[in-house]
Amino acid sequence: MAYAQFLAGMAFNNASLGYVHAMAHQLGGFYNLPHGVCNAVLLPHVQVFNSQVAAARLRDCAAAMGVDVSGMSEAEGAQACVAAIRQLSQKVNIPAGLRELNVKEEDIPVLATNALKDACGLTNPIQATHDEIVEIYRAAM
Repeated sequence: MAYAQFLAGMAFNNASLGYVHAMAHQLGGFYNLPHGVCNAVLLPHVQVFNSQVAAARLRDCAAAMGVDVSGMSEAEGAQACVAAIRQLSQKVNIPAGLRELNVKEEDIPVLATNALKDACGLTNPIQATHDEIVEIYRAAM
């Protein structure tokens, strides 16, 4: 496991992380929640946002997850990727939303403000406004 963590760290440093981690950092710090669980809850919602500019990459991810994407458009493949992520999360008992982690709706604007200050967000495939980050958090509720 230590070696696997080492390899994961090398990958993170090479590719950076994006809004999933930037937003999860805020949840972990604000509510003392497990970082991995926060990432898993946020991932499908951030990928829906990212699909505006990364649909082809998400279709490739769907294929890597075992989805037959032949005949699918990039947008359909991106939707299939998000569906596969949600199925996997459900299979491994990831909470269905942030409400299950006791995240409060009234805290979302502050979480969004802080997420936009997190360096991980700088390498997201598309940059978001404060309102868009708020909407992603709300969608994940």
